[in-house]
Amino acid sequence: MNVSPTEAEEALAAIQTMMTKTRRAISSSGAYVFFIIWGFVWLLGFLGSQFLPQDIGGYAWMGLDTLGGILSAIVGVRMNRGVRSPSSNISGKRIGIFWILLFMYCIATIAVVWPASGKQLSMLIILFVIVGWMAMGLLLSFASIRWGLALTALALIGYFLLPGIFYLWMAVLGGGGMIVLGLYIRSRW
Repeated sequence: MNVSPTEAEEALAAIQTMMTKTRRAISSSGAYVFFIIWGFVWLLGFLGSQFLPQDIGGYAWMGLDTLGGILSAIVGVRMNRGVRSPSSNISGKRIGIFWILLFMYCIATIAVVWPASGKQLSMLIILFVIVGWMAMGLLLSFASIRWGLALTALALIGYFLLPGIFYLWMAVLGGGGMIVLGLYIRSRW
């Protein structure tokens, strides 16, 4: 099959147009809000883990995770109301079920490796969240996979090379990074 330079340019332009439309659809859908919500949960939770006594930090995480879950559910329901397509309802339910199953497998994994240190538990949860994030990225936008891989690398660097400030590292780069990504998606896409 011979493709002329003009045909190749037209095909690349069509691909670029679709990528732009996909990014705008994701941005206008409000999906960036989830990055901002969970970015603040991670920022505050990991700061608590770094600077508060362990049991108080654990309670802070429980409260923040609960608040993040409630806010995510509210945002998800509101976003779903604006969409009238039966296929979007099915997709939304599948995405919700995916995250519930991933959460259950994370709990099962923690039960298998128990007892574990707080940092080990944090790292396991981080890895499960990133796997979920990248799975959603495969469905929505390949661009988010790069962010997921970068966060994985940063988390592993912090865990293995900076154990004394791992939680602070994850607060700033993990939580702060998600907030910045959410704001970037909102303003640039």
